[in-house]
Amino acid sequence: MKSPVLPVCTLLMLCAVLSLSAQTNPADTEQYGPYPANYKEIATKWLETQLIDSESAKVEWDGEPKPANLGTKDKPLYGYLVNFKVNARNRFGSYTGLQSHGVLIRNGEVIKGLGFGY
Repeated sequence: MKSPVLPVCTLLMLCAVLSLSAQTNPADTEQYGPYPANYKEIATKWLETQLIDSESAKVEWDGEPKPANLGTKDKPLYGYLVNFKVNARNRFGSYTGLQSHGVLIRNGEVIKGLGFGY
């Protein structure tokens, strides 16, 4: 009787190879800037300047940064889009509930905010 371990290991290795080959090429750093590995820190520091009570903020991250162009065809605005939800206190001291927001990061700084009324 053959051991079932070998086929399972072979299958796992095949899946790993296929997933590596299915990954897309990294974004062009010339166009989008370097990948913001510390995107949570960058976005959190930016949020401190946007929220009335930033210390109360509870953030839920919606995935990793993705290359994006938030400009127009004539005037592109390239960077890495980070989507998240925030629940923070408003000027009346009440939590607002989770609200969707996003930031476009390029070269380690937020160049555009989304979902804050601008």
